[in-house]
Amino acid sequence: MPTSTSVLAIENKMISENGVQQVELLNGVEDLYGGIIIDIEEAMESEAFTFSLSASVLQWKQQGKRAVWIKLHIQLVNLVEPSVKEGFRYHHAEPDYLMLVNWISDSTSTIPENASHRVGIGAFIVNEKREVLVVQENNGKFKGKGVWKFPTGVVNEGEDISIAAIREVKEETGIDTEFVEVLAFRQSHRSYFTKSDLFFVCMLRPLTFYIQKQDTEIKAAQWMPFNEYAAQPFVQKHDAFSSVADVCLTKLETEYVGFSPVPRTTASGKTSHLYLSRRDLNNLAPEHGQSEFPG
Repeated sequence: MPTSTSVLAIENKMISENGVQQVELLNGVEDLYGGIIIDIEEAMESEAFTFSLSASVLQWKQQGKRAVWIKLHIQLVNLVEPSVKEGFRYHHAEPDYLMLVNWISDSTSTIPENASHRVGIGAFIVNEKREVLVVQENNGKFKGKGVWKFPTGVVNEGEDISIAAIREVKEETGIDTEFVEVLAFRQSHRSYFTKSDLFFVCMLRPLTFYIQKQDTEIKAAQWMPFNEYAAQPFVQKHDAFSSVADVCLTKLETEYVGFSPVPRTTASGKTSHLYLSRRDLNNLAPEHGQSEFPG
């Protein structure tokens, strides 16, 4: 999505059409990629908006701008149709606004597509008795099938994978946990409103053991011997599930090392997490002049 840098000095500027009619240009903000962002929050008449939009786009095209983005707040539905008629298309929608875009340059469009993936987690949690925390769901494709599965959920916007895993387990089962590592991940396509799906199998360490399930989404929850979980006909029949069970068993019985989150700072100063396998890494890093990874 474009990032604002400086406001164009076009507010209240008037232009002439055919030397007679004057049209007020729309306020715009330049982005980092040669485009313009229009953020419309207040109501406008559709006809006046159409004239202003057409004149503004014409001027921005003459100035060599590449694209125009229109952010319409949810109550301004009357401005959607005139925007589309002026060549704009939907890019994405959020609960409180709709974003439209129009590539106005003669060059090939470089507009990024809307977010293409949803991110989910599955939580592998084992107690000292080698029992795994499993649930049966009240909703979705597993409803009424008697399948015991790991607690799962979707990562929220702005939420780290590790935090999402801890949150989902707490919400579904009442169990407090701490994050250990990502054991594996899977990518699939056209799974949710045609979006692709990234699913991370996360190992967590239980801090509490008494289950208090969420009644709305969870039909049942329990600690189950791992071998009993892995032997379920559904797990054995579907290799997506049996492969995950194999990875988890390998983790229990060998020195299999997954990916642990290491906090890092991006070039823009934000905190992010680099997920990596840290075994032997600190021994190797100094030889290459790299800083050590904690843990």
